Amino acid sequence: MMVLISYDVSTGDEKGRKRLRKVAKECQNHAQRVQNSVFEADLDYSAFMKLKNRLISIIDEEKDSLRFYYLGNNWERRIEHIGAKNTYDPEGVIIL
Repeated sequence: MMVLISYDVSTGDEKGRKRLRKVAKECQNHAQRVQNSVFEADLDYSAFMKLKNRLISIIDEEKDSLRFYYLGNNWERRIEHIGAKNTYDPEGVIIL
């Protein structure tokens, strides 16, 4: 299932900057960054729930926010990219 994850973490103090780094790293470990605070994750339900719960445990719900957009399994027709950044094929080969 394809899920779009976006976040806004308050960076007004060192704790906020630390949370931001943790959220970004957790997303990078499981999803593809498509904009600064936006990731696309093509995960099975169990893996997504683990990621979601991990992200929720990192943020401060009084200061930060997470948004999850569930695009489902037929996501290809729901995403349109226009602009300078190169896109990627989530179902293609990823070379590390």
